[in-house]
Amino acid sequence: MSDAFAYAIAALLMVQALMRAPSALKGRRRKRSLWGAFAALSAAWLARTTLGRNFINDLGIPDLAYLVKHVLAITGICVLLRYITAVYATAEPSAHVPRTVRVSRLVHRIAARASLGTVIVMALVFTFVLDDVVADVPYFMGRHAGDPGLAIYMSLFYLYTAAAAAVCAVQWGGAVKQIPQRAVKIGMGMMAVAMVLAVVYALLRIAYVILITVSPVSEDFSLAQEAVTDTLLYTTFLLWGFGAIAPAFRAANDRVHTMTHLAAIHPLWRDLARIEPSRIRQRPRRLLERFGPMAQINKMRDLHSSYDDSPAARLHRYITEILDVILELSRHAPHDLAELARQRADGSTPERKRITAEALWIRAASAAYLTQPVGAPAPLPFDFGKNLAVEVPHFRAVAAAYTRTSADEGWEILEGASQHGAPAQA
Repeated sequence: MSDAFAYAIAALLMVQALMRAPSALKGRRRKRSLWGAFAALSAAWLARTTLGRNFINDLGIPDLAYLVKHVLAITGICVLLRYITAVYATAEPSAHVPRTVRVSRLVHRIAARASLGTVIVMALVFTFVLDDVVADVPYFMGRHAGDPGLAIYMSLFYLYTAAAAAVCAVQWGGAVKQIPQRAVKIGMGMMAVAMVLAVVYALLRIAYVILITVSPVSEDFSLAQEAVTDTLLYTTFLLWGFGAIAPAFRAANDRVHTMTHLAAIHPLWRDLARIEPSRIRQRPRRLLERFGPMAQINKMRDLHSSYDDSPAARLHRYITEILDVILELSRHAPHDLAELARQRADGSTPERKRITAEALWIRAASAAYLTQPVGAPAPLPFDFGKNLAVEVPHFRAVAAAYTRTSADEGWEILEGASQHGAPAQA
């Protein structure tokens, strides 16, 4: 049964590590740290299984699997602390920051050194102080009961675990009140409760190792203690693992929505970027674009460009660049172009007609950019939104209408505008 729990928890943590692998590969420190925590702790749980323990112990060093498991656990905890401090650290003066942030700064300064020091001392104690195994019992602590080296070794490990879990509990518990999304709030609450249980688990294990060092205990007591602490440990990691899924799924869901927005807006952005490339920070790909399959590959490269830190940043860039190019087009467009576009547009509803008029204006203004001199900015057929939440759905609708229109329609509208007069000159 213990192996079944170990494999289940290892799989739960490994799935989350795989979900965060793309961000980790791109070198983002916070995401890389969280990925490292899940990967190291997953490996620690695999080392806990019978198969993993036998595989490591076959190297010929008794109980080496336990040392490997503990080192992996400390590594995972260390990078988890690094993630916590990266999230909550701030550059504000200490007098104006909350206590949790000051704790993060302190942890950031000592966590790495404490981790390395703990691992080194534990390795030295394991190698030179722990006696050889004298009891054929299934538990590491039971085989070394009464050995002072065991008290040193395990106390170091559990003190480090308790301190790190306490920091995580404080930070995640404090963050729960600030999170508006209900699912993420529940997930963070589960993670905070898991860290509280981890502290209780570590303190119980410290008390137990001290007890068996100074006084023998019965086999029944030892088995009962292992059952209680194992239950705490399983509950801790299941709560933490499932709690961490909520923020991960929230982030994944946001990423999917963002990529959907990008794919919908891309045709409009691409055409405008090619009209006025000087306004574009990273131009659309054009490799062998005359070949149909390459056009889709170029689009995928645009949508997954490494130029931006995230899809959200890329979406913000697309919208900004679209607006910049539209403003540039307005300096070449005839002043009555917006009215002519409205007259030409059709639609089953006033909203659909308005969006079609905006798309036709862009088509006609793009043609004017190629033929008309620079003049005073012409009136636009629409108002700019106040924020990205407004602009994204707006330009998604405009992009959809844009793909339903043609460049020929733009030229026809421009010819009609030229019969009414030319744009004012600068």
